[in-house]
Amino acid sequence: MKIFHEKFKEIDITSEKENKRKSILKNRIIQLDLDKVITIKDLVEAWKDCGIQSRSLAECAMVYENMLLDEDNPTIFIGLSGALIAGGLRKVISDMISKGIVDVIVSTGAILYQDYYLAQGYHHYKGYFDVSDEELHSLYINRIYDAYVDEIGFVECDEKIAEFCKTLEPREYSTREFLYLLGSTIKDENSILFNAYHYNIPIFCPAIADSSIGIALAGYYRWAKENNVKTFHIDVMKDNYEIAQIILKSKKTGAIYIGGGVPKNYINDASVMLKYTKGHYYAFQITTEPPHWGGLSGSTLDEAKSWGKISEKARRAVVYSEATIALPLIVGYVFQKDLHKNRKRPKFIWSDKGDLDIQY
Repeated sequence: MKIFHEKFKEIDITSEKENKRKSILKNRIIQLDLDKVITIKDLVEAWKDCGIQSRSLAECAMVYENMLLDEDNPTIFIGLSGALIAGGLRKVISDMISKGIVDVIVSTGAILYQDYYLAQGYHHYKGYFDVSDEELHSLYINRIYDAYVDEIGFVECDEKIAEFCKTLEPREYSTREFLYLLGSTIKDENSILFNAYHYNIPIFCPAIADSSIGIALAGYYRWAKENNVKTFHIDVMKDNYEIAQIILKSKKTGAIYIGGGVPKNYINDASVMLKYTKGHYYAFQITTEPPHWGGLSGSTLDEAKSWGKISEKARRAVVYSEATIALPLIVGYVFQKDLHKNRKRPKFIWSDKGDLDIQY
C-alpha cells in the first residue's frame, strides 16, 4: 500500500504494518464531558477512556473491582502508610472494614495511634506548613504538614495505652493480638481499631516500636521495671507466622498498597514467608514515589514478580497520586457500584499458638 502525503511524499506500508497500525490505533481517548458526570462512579468510569494518572486511577479501581467479584473470593490485604489520619481518611478506611472490602490490615504504628487518639475524643486541626515550628513546640502543638495535633492529648493517650498494658496477662502476644485487645477498649464506631475488633479483621503492625504506640509501650516497660512487675512481650516472629498462615490458607490473595514502606514490604514478604506461593493475584498501589530512586516505596509491582511476591499473571495497576485524593475516589467507585454487597467476608479463627482456620 502506498500512502501519499505532502510532508512525507510517499510512504510504503505493507498490509501487515497497516493491520498492526489499526490494532494499535483502535482505542480512542474520549474527552472528559463534565456535563455527564454526576457521581464518583461516573467520573472514574469516564477516566477509563482518558489518559495519564486519571486512567491509571481508573485502572486501579478496575483491579479492585475484579478482586471483589472474583468467585474464588481472594483475601484482600491493605498496607497503610503516610499521614492518612491527619489527611482525613480515617472513616474511609474504617468503612472499608465495616463494608467488607478489606480483610487484613498491615499498618504503621502512627496511623493506628492517631486513630486511637481520635477515639479518645481528641482532634486534628487545620494548620499550615510555613508556620513557626518553634512557637508550636512552645505551645505543645505538633505539626503533620498542614495539620496540627495536641501534644498534651498525645501524652494522655500514651498514659492510657500504658494503663491498658497493665491489664494484660504477662505472656507473648503478636501485634495482631495486642491491637485486637486494644480495639476492644474503644467505643468509637468510626475508629479503625474499633471496626477491626468488631469484624474480627486482623491488624499487623510489624514496626510497632517505631511509633507513639511504641512510646507508650516504653513507658509501660519502664514502670514494670521500676516496680519489678513481669511484663508481656510483643513477639514479631509470631506476627510472621500468623500472616503467613493467612496466605497459605487463602485460595487467592489481593494486595492494596497505600504508600509504601514497611506495610508494603510486609504484605509482599508474607507471600513467601513459609514457602513460595503463587504470589498475590491482584495488586494496586497509590504512591507518589517514582521507581527510579531504587527504593521500596516506589518499586514497581512488576519488580515484585522477580521475587515471586506478585503472581506472573496478576492483574495490577499503579496510580501516582497523593492518597487523600486517590483513595476516596477508588473506594467511592466501589461503594457506588455496590461491588461490596454480595461479597463473603472471611472469618478468621485463631488458636492460642497462632494457628488459623478460615471460614466463609
